Amino acid sequence: MEPTVLVTGGAGFIGSNFILEWMEQEGTPVVNLDKLTYAGNPSNLENVAKDSRYRFVHGDICDCDLVRQTLAQQRPRALVHLAAETHVDRSIRGPEDFIRTNVEGTFCLLREALTYWQTLDASEQAAFRFLHVSTDEVYGSLPAEAAPCRENSAYAPASPYAASKAAADHLVRAYHWTYGLPVLITNCANNYGRFQFPEKLVPLMILHAHAGKSLPVYGDGLQVRDWMAVTDHCAALRLVLARGRAGETYHVGGSLQRRNLETVELICRLLDELCPQDPVIPHDQLITHVDDRPGHDRRYALDTTKIRTELKWRPKLRFEEGLRQTVNWYLQHPQWVQEVTSGSYRDWIALHYPQQVRDELR
Repeated sequence: MEPTVLVTGGAGFIGSNFILEWMEQEGTPVVNLDKLTYAGNPSNLENVAKDSRYRFVHGDICDCDLVRQTLAQQRPRALVHLAAETHVDRSIRGPEDFIRTNVEGTFCLLREALTYWQTLDASEQAAFRFLHVSTDEVYGSLPAEAAPCRENSAYAPASPYAASKAAADHLVRAYHWTYGLPVLITNCANNYGRFQFPEKLVPLMILHAHAGKSLPVYGDGLQVRDWMAVTDHCAALRLVLARGRAGETYHVGGSLQRRNLETVELICRLLDELCPQDPVIPHDQLITHVDDRPGHDRRYALDTTKIRTELKWRPKLRFEEGLRQTVNWYLQHPQWVQEVTSGSYRDWIALHYPQQVRDELR
């Protein structure tokens, strides 16, 4: 039997891209454990749904009985933990879900993975990996003049989301140092690409601009973020899983710092070129500055020297090229967009943006 990889949150944005690329690049079986919240979309994986190498398990990572049963039945040689509540705005209004999924869910996975790992023989134990995928937000906001964060930088999370991910990171490390579980941690920069739920900056701006709706930019829009294509991130995860040293943390980022307003303006220019018949041209006329969100971090930046030197990973896709591909994907998949921007998405917009933006969704 070929070794199996268990992926949590595999129907989400990064998870579905990871599974599709894993099956294309590695060709070995994948089990996807996903609760299917608002951001989990089985249609992302329709191309592999009938593949004998793919299996879907519908369930919650906080259900320890289910996790235990899945590990015992599927006997994976690795667990790639991508399941998480991820959106900062949602964490501000409802932190409970973030604590439950990101902290309690990670604890459940660690506890059951340790028990499972202890049943393996020596060679299987040596090969097993628990890969926990985290975020650059655990480090908090960096001053403009500060050097990018390294893997040993101090944590200073500002939002409930970032705090929940920081807690999960600490739990993962504790299970390595206390119990010997062979873990890996990656902290990643902002991802963009296909299948991203349109509450996030890039797809939100693409879809609103194309429809001639306001482009809500928090505050002055000068917050700095590091960006990378989700395909580059998935390649890095495969490499870390294959060659990363147990117990180590690796930063994965594009080493490309952009102000949010610059990213929105680039999206507008791409749409000016690709969609000259849209309702409002040029699209940047739609940019609307709205009240900043509480505790909005000004800058994130990751030092990726470690993964570049130890594992020889480099991002392949230039930001402008990757963003063009992403804009084209959303333009070419209106049915997917329609399915994910129904009632619950409109409810979310109503909570987070001013009346002008809400009225445009009626």
